[in-house]
Amino acid sequence: MAEDCVSEGENLLQSELDFHDAAKRNDLTRMELLLKKGVNINVKNNFGMNALLLAAWFGHLRILRTLVNVGAKLSCENKNGLNLLLCAAQRGHVNILEFILEDLEDMWLDKPDKMQRTALHLASSCGNLEVVEFLIGSGCAHSLKDKEQNTALHLSARGGHVEVLQRIIETAVDLDETNQEGETALHLAAEGGHFDCVKALLSGACDVNAQTNKNMNALHYAVLHGWVKVSELLIEAEINLDAVNHQGASPIHLAALHNHDSIIKLLIDAECELDIVDQRQQTALHIAAENGRQIIADMILIAGVNLKLADKHGKTSLEIAARGNHINLVDMIIKADRFYKWEKDHPNIDLESGVGMQVTFKQDHRAETQHIRSVIWRLATKYLKPNEWKKLAHFWKFTEAHIKAIEQQWAGSKSYKEHGHRMLLNWLSGVITSGENPIKGLYEGLVGIGRRDLAESIRKKANADCSSARKCVVM
Repeated sequence: MAEDCVSEGENLLQSELDFHDAAKRNDLTRMELLLKKGVNINVKNNFGMNALLLAAWFGHLRILRTLVNVGAKLSCENKNGLNLLLCAAQRGHVNILEFILEDLEDMWLDKPDKMQRTALHLASSCGNLEVVEFLIGSGCAHSLKDKEQNTALHLSARGGHVEVLQRIIETAVDLDETNQEGETALHLAAEGGHFDCVKALLSGACDVNAQTNKNMNALHYAVLHGWVKVSELLIEAEINLDAVNHQGASPIHLAALHNHDSIIKLLIDAECELDIVDQRQQTALHIAAENGRQIIADMILIAGVNLKLADKHGKTSLEIAARGNHINLVDMIIKADRFYKWEKDHPNIDLESGVGMQVTFKQDHRAETQHIRSVIWRLATKYLKPNEWKKLAHFWKFTEAHIKAIEQQWAGSKSYKEHGHRMLLNWLSGVITSGENPIKGLYEGLVGIGRRDLAESIRKKANADCSSARKCVVM
């Protein structure tokens, strides 16, 4: 029979196609019939697979033995450089591997394919534990690298095959070996969200703080893809929370950018640095403001940040939120800024002891504040004249930046009403948080800008509308 292979694919005869089909289907009777007719046993299909390789790929030992006995070419490879051993390893056929290594000569256990992947690489990548056990027991090399400099450990971690990973770890390989991107197995396991693999590598004492060529640590990868449990595991392992990558981004920057609020909470609870800036000189709050991330912004604001930090264009997070027309975020930042000032001026007040309310800078929709919010709405839309809201803002020590940010929203010729309403709500938030009387504050503010008449009217109206003494105190 011919030793050489004919041209592949379209030139196959029907008998040769039938021969390949018999190898795939484990049809020994059909194969033997075709052999008697003199079919070319080494002919390949479009993928470079011949009957011998197909028998190894599908795990048909009787077919394989028959082909070997009739002189099939044992050194054949497909287009990817897979030989008999590699086909069987990738597909998980230990019985084929045993036959190859015990009965065939000149079979190199660590022969690589065109990607420089050995049988151990392929079995590890596919999670074939039984094959991995067999190959290790047969004396294969454990730390060889493929064309991308991945070891079998890398590939098992990338695929999330924890049992294979653990078996390779037992061979005492270097857990911190890097591939061409500078990635360790931990990076790949974290990127794929493979919790058990991450845990196994950490238990094996891998370097939790290893960074890639782009200065990414494992937490960067976990955060990037939103893997909460993996992030939590890495944080518990005391990974550097504030490591910055090649773009100057720390994990909290990535969490803010990709809107992973659960991870933001983990990072804040672990006391990450919130004022760290990336290559654009932006904090995580800048990113949240730019993208309108209200939940994330609220968590960051509650934790406490430096609101004066400006990006490389000189913009604060407040200015970025205003420019993006993220109105609710603008108001949240204003509330936070005023709260930080109040907190600084009252260092002895413990909010957690019951004074005021639980701190939040989101919009207030609570039923218990509905009455005073109605009063504020009427004041802003019916009674305040143009520019009077600004006078009140100055009286209550709103900054020029606060006023400018509020005023940046344009709603038409009577936009001052909307601006005044927002300013009053921002003021109310601080009053409620500090436990002060809002009606008293409104009265004093209106008197302070020369509107005693309006102050008296608002007070009487507000008190008359009260349905409960808990909502309003008569002055």
